[in-house]
Order: sequence, then C-alpha cells, then structure tokens
Amino acid sequence: MSSLIAEPRRAGGPPARLAALGSRLAPHAQALATLAFAGLLIAIAFLARGGAALARTTTATIAVTLLGAAAVAAAIVARPPGRRVRGGVVLLLFTALAVLTAASIAWSIQPSASWQAANLTVAYLGAFAGALALANVAPGGWRALLGGVVLASVVVSGYALLAKVFPSISPLDLYARLRAPFDYWNAVGLMAALGIPGCLWLGARREGHALARALAVPALGLLLVALMLSYGRGPLVAAVVATACWFAVVPLRLRAAAVLAAAGAGAAIVCLWAFANEALSTDGTPLDVRADAGHSLGLLLVALLLVLLLAGLALAFALSRDGLSASGRRQLGTVLLTALALVPLAGVAALAASERGLTGSISHGWDQLTDPNAQQPANDPSRLASVGGVRARYWDDAFTIWDAAPWTGVGADAYATARRPIQRDRLRVRHAHGYVPQTLADLGLAGLAVSVALLVAWLAAAARATGLGPRRRWGAWLGASLRARRLERPPPRPARRAPTGDQIGAMTLAATALTFGVHSAVDWTWFIPGTAIAGLLCAGWVAGSGPLREAPTAAPGDARAGRARGAAAAVALVVGLAAAWAIWQPQRAVTADDRALDALDAGDLRTAQEEAQRAGRIDPLSLDPLLTLAAVQTAARDVGAARATLERAVRLQPANPESWLRLGEFELAQGRAAEALRVLDAAVFLDPHGPAAQSAYARAQQAAGG
Repeated sequence: MSSLIAEPRRAGGPPARLAALGSRLAPHAQALATLAFAGLLIAIAFLARGGAALARTTTATIAVTLLGAAAVAAAIVARPPGRRVRGGVVLLLFTALAVLTAASIAWSIQPSASWQAANLTVAYLGAFAGALALANVAPGGWRALLGGVVLASVVVSGYALLAKVFPSISPLDLYARLRAPFDYWNAVGLMAALGIPGCLWLGARREGHALARALAVPALGLLLVALMLSYGRGPLVAAVVATACWFAVVPLRLRAAAVLAAAGAGAAIVCLWAFANEALSTDGTPLDVRADAGHSLGLLLVALLLVLLLAGLALAFALSRDGLSASGRRQLGTVLLTALALVPLAGVAALAASERGLTGSISHGWDQLTDPNAQQPANDPSRLASVGGVRARYWDDAFTIWDAAPWTGVGADAYATARRPIQRDRLRVRHAHGYVPQTLADLGLAGLAVSVALLVAWLAAAARATGLGPRRRWGAWLGASLRARRLERPPPRPARRAPTGDQIGAMTLAATALTFGVHSAVDWTWFIPGTAIAGLLCAGWVAGSGPLREAPTAAPGDARAGRARGAAAAVALVVGLAAAWAIWQPQRAVTADDRALDALDAGDLRTAQEEAQRAGRIDPLSLDPLLTLAAVQTAARDVGAARATLERAVRLQPANPESWLRLGEFELAQGRAAEALRVLDAAVFLDPHGPAAQSAYARAQQAAGG
C-alpha cells in the first residue's frame, strides 16, 4: 500500500528505498491492494463455503493464518521506531479468548471439536492481528480494505443471484432462499449486508472518481436484492442497525440518502416481483419452472443495474456541484432526520392501533421471540414479517447446558453434543445461533467475561479512531462554562470539528464490523470463514487506527532497534507457522484415516492398522481413528483388541453417544445381548432422538428376549 511504503525515512537505509519505490507505485498501489483484499475474501468464501467441510476450512484457515503472520511481521519491520502501537489491549484480549478456547480442550466433552474450534479462532486472531498491524503502519490503507469488502460482497451476492437466475448451477437445491456459495441463507444475507456501509461511503464521498461513485448505486441495489431474497431476518436487522448508526455519525447524510433512495427504490421493485412469483418464492419447485422464472429474474436484474447505473451517473454529476448553502444543507438534513425519526413513531402508532394495542403487541412479539416451542416460519417472504422461530429453542438449550457448567462451559464447539440429551426435537444443529448463549454453553462465564472485555476495549478503540470519543477540549469547555457561570455570562458552545476523511473511513469500517457483530448476537455465522473474516478484518483495522503521533525513542538507524524488530518479526512468522501446523493436524489425521478405510476395503489389514494408528497419533482427541482401528481388529478376528479399542473410545469421549453406540453394536454382534443393552442404554440416554441408537437398542432387546 502506498501509505505503507511511502513513509518518510532517513536516507540510505531500507526504509528510504521503500519510500522511493512507493513514490513510483503510489498511483496503482491502492487499486492493487483493493483487488488483493477482495480476492482474499472471495477465495475464502468460495473455498470454505459453509465451514462444514474440514478440508476446505483447513485450507482457508491456514492461508489466513500465514497471511496474518506475514502482515504482522511486515508491520513490525516497517513501523517507525518509538511509535506507540494502537490496539494493543484489544489484541491482547483477543489472544486471551483464543487461549481460553484452546484451553477448553482439556475439559471439553468433545475435545476433537474443541481443537478445530481453537484452530478457527487462532486463524481469526491472525486475520484480526494482521489488519491491526497494517493499520498501525499504513493508516491510509483503509480505502483498499473497504473497497475490497464492497467488491467481495458484490461478487458473492451476484453469484448467489446468478444461481437463482440459472438454477442448473445447483439443481439439487430446492429451497427458494438464496444459499450459494455458503449453503446457508443467513450467510448470504450477511455477506450482502457487510457491503452496504461501504457502498454508502463510496457513493456519498466527495473525493474519488465520479464513475466509482456512480457504480456504488447499482452495487448497493444488487446487495439489497440479495439481502431480501435470502429471507434472512438476522441479516436484515444487522443491516438496518449498522446503516442507522452510519447515518447518525457520518456527515454525508444527504448524499448517502440520495444513493440509498435510488438503490432502494430499484431493489424494491425487483424484490416485490420476486416475492409475488411462486416459482421463485416456494420450496420444491420443479427445475424447469424455476429456470423459466429465474431467466425472467435475470432480465429484470440486468434492467435494474442499467437503470441504477444511469441514476448513479446523474447523482454523481448532481452531487459534484455544491449548489446548496451551509444553511440549506442543515435545513435539508433536519428534514431528513425528522423523516427518519417519524418512521419508528409510525410503527408505534400502528402497533397502538392494532387489536392487542401497543403494550400487548410488544409483549406478544417478545413471547414469540423467546418461546422455545414456537414453530419455524416457512421459507418464503412471509418469514420477514414473523418474529418467532426455533432459535429460542436453541438458546434455551444453551442456557440449560450453561447451568450445568457455569464457569467454564462444556468446551468450545461442544454445544451440539451437549444438546442431544436435553433436546425436545429431532433437529440436528451445530450451534446455538447466538453469540451469548453459544459462548455461555461452550466457555461459561469465563468466556463471556473475556468477550465483554474485548467488546469494551474495541469500542474504546473505535471511539478513538473515529473521533467520537471524549476529547480534551470538552474539559476546557467545561472549565470555561464554570467561569462564565461565575461571571453571569452565557456559557460558550463547545467547538465542533468536522471529521477527517480517515475518521469517516474508520466510521464506515466500524459500521461494517458492527454489522457482523449485531448479526452474531441473533444468529451464528462465526464458523463460516467467508463472513467472519470480512467482519474481523474491518474490526482489526479500526482497532489499529487513530491519530498517529510521532514520538520516536530511538534513531531510525539504530542497529539494536533494527535487530530487535527483525527478531520480533521472526517470532511472528514462527508463531504463524506453528499455528498453521496445528491447524493442519486434524485434516492430516482424517487423510490417514481415509487411507486406513480404503486399505480395509481392499483387504490389506496390515496397512489399514498402520494408517489407523498413525491417524490416532496425529489426532489423539478424535474418535474416528479408534473406530477405524476397532473395525480393522474385528476384521482380523482379534475380538479382545477390538473391544479394548472401543472401550478406550468410550473413555476418550464418554459424553459422545457415538462411542457408546459403536461399543454396543460390537457387543451385539458378538452375541452378548445383555452387555449390549447396558451399553446401548447409555447411547439412548445421550441421544434419545437418535434413530441409530434407538434401532440398535431395539435389536438388542429382541436378541435378549425382552
């Protein structure tokens, strides 16, 4: 980035050569950095997808970890000597969260899942630390990051709509909601919502090329269509909250309101047409019917983009002329804020005029939101107006799990295993769909305390970076007011400073991070790297931003300072490599386990046993290598060894119904029906709605004559 490599240095050293190189590359550095950020986020989204496939997630997280370590090392070398590091407290607390997540392996009821969750958290820490480090040495690079997030959001949302226009891309997907490429509709909606603050800034900013401002209008329209066609209530709430906060603090309201109005009007036409088309809004529609309706949607989207591009060009031309006076802008801004304030008042009036009245409607909505017995709304546009759902059931189960282990929880990502004995339905869910209940269930009060401290520290850093925090001039104003009161004079008005371009950029990045944070409070896309890394990059950059003060404590040419920075950079790289190695181990074990199963199918029992034992040594926390080894020993007619291996699996994960189920099925196959019943009783207790455990228990009862 140009601001990174153009930092002035003393002539003659490497920093001076970097500065000279930066002066030649500056015109293109920002565009290249924007493409780099966008390419990274797009690659992660399409590679990791929904985060369910270990191989895909491992590749993505290793890449993110190594890139984050490289960014930290580069920032250490390039940082001016003596300059204070911004965001150190935030980074330290994020590190504490990662350490706690890794430590939970020791008490987790599902240690292999906790290891993978720790690996993911470490990768996210790398992304956060890399963005924070770059913000410290390249404060002007926020434009590249923000542009990259917008570009990635548009590309991913465009692909999701393309899969709707051409359903043959995913012919087996019979859902009406947008799911590609994450295989999860709320992630699609969140990815679209993450690009909205950046589009508002891009279309409303005063600097930059007029064509870029014009392109912000069709880009925003595309994101709004993708957001609405995902039918995601969580992403919609997050987008509304973040947009409202952006309008509240960024002094580009009139320009942004024009951009939002134009894009919103065009997107509303397309969405209303799509909502009314049953072929696009109903699950299970035949492929040929979906294809015909999708092609019509495609033509409408092309028309929308063309019209919004023309509208964007007109707005860019109109906004380039400063025709309004300062008083006129204030009056128009007042009208706009008044109109926005009337929206919730109109909602309150509508609720007051309903059958239940205001308080009754609010109480009914709250009951629907928190009722664990509420029914899941249909996957059609009507769900956007509904409040209830099965999410409250997941939250209620999470609080029940937390009550059993209040201080440390049951281990990172062990919620799914802990929920099975207490769940009242047959739904198989991995997560509690909410940061607070998930954290309480997994890490207990310790995890929630670290998370709250991290949030408070980040908010303080964001207030500093955006210029919205308390300033020293307020102290001076308070003193002047007290003196004026003693002299019976009117108190002075506090001085107002217009935010700088960098502060507006920090506000927009903070709004983007806020989008991810609000959505995490009502849903759970933490385990989907494509959305999580985009939000964490923005959060990390905000934490590392702020007014930089030059206060060098050592001369730039000091050899000792240079050696210290080099050593610190080397440590960062070594830590990154070690983390990447740890992230790779579970997938390494899966690969060895697959080789063992292939050898077992081929009848090569010796190779199968060696590969299964190798998988167990690589990942001693996983159940799969032990189950494979027991299958190999059973095929070799070594019944005693197979039984001992399965008993070891039970001791490794006693809360996992799968270990008891496999041991019970083994005992049943050996003709020990009574012992099988005893073991399978535990499997049914741990998973009362599991069809495999119920079937095995019924067969054992029949074999025992009961």
